Order: sequence, then C-alpha cells, then structure tokens
Amino acid sequence: MGAMVIVAYRPKAGFEVELEALVREHVPCLRALGLVTERPAQAMRAKDGTIVEVFEWQDGAIEAAHSSPRVVELWERFGAACTYVPLRELAEAETLFAQFEPMVI
Repeated sequence: MGAMVIVAYRPKAGFEVELEALVREHVPCLRALGLVTERPAQAMRAKDGTIVEVFEWQDGAIEAAHSSPRVVELWERFGAACTYVPLRELAEAETLFAQFEPMVI
C-alpha cells in the first residue's frame, strides 16, 4: 500500500490557467511512470483560488520521483506557476467540514 498525499498549490498572479493545466497533467504523468496507484485522484479549488490535489503514491515512489527527469521538469513548471502552501493556510481548513469547489481532472 502506498501513501495518500494532500497538496495545496496557490497560483502565482497570472498563472491560474497554467496551474490548472499542470494539475491535470500531474497524476497522469506520475501514473505513466508507475509512481502512483490507480486510485482516482481528486482536485478541488479553495475560495482563494488555491488548488488542492489528493492522490496516492506507490510504496517507495516518492523517492523515485525525485530522480526522474520528467517529474523534476514537471515540478519545476509547478514551481514557476504556484506556491506550495500548508493546508492550515486555507480558510476551509478552519471548519469541521471543509468544502471546496470540485474540479474535473
């Protein structure tokens, strides 16, 4: 069994559309490389525009991803388009039942 992760991407000004495209590309890329499970990934948008993504890594794949040129290149594009933020920075995280706008990925 792998590890479930939840990551929040806050788009940089003017990069909202590019970030959404990157999120759509992310898990399919990782899956093609055998790094994530077949469990369906989820993406959602917070009220401030931050995108939250949930997916499951294959066991041991997090380390392997860091040595994949394809993944490193993709993550560099993420770095240009967004800031990674802790979930606690989202207003939704202050509520008992956090609600987000669903996204199609």
